[in-house]
Amino acid sequence: DTRTPELANHIPGGFAQVEHEWLREDRMRLSVGAMGQFVTALLDVEERQVVVNIELPPQLAFFGGAIEQAIRSQGTRLLR
Repeated sequence: DTRTPELANHIPGGFAQVEHEWLREDRMRLSVGAMGQFVTALLDVEERQVVVNIELPPQLAFFGGAIEQAIRSQGTRLLR
């Protein structure tokens, strides 16, 4: 929660907007905006994992695989 603003450092272009809100104690809604595009994600915090579901706009669907790989490789580091 306190490290959420650091996500902006990982978005190309340097002008990302990152907003989050806890919907309940184990579910967060995350919104990231950059270069006129917004991506919304729901993060469910479970006992042994964090499940991330991302809603990509059609213009970014092509980058889905790259986004998934970035989350998998950087996610653990960001959660520490």
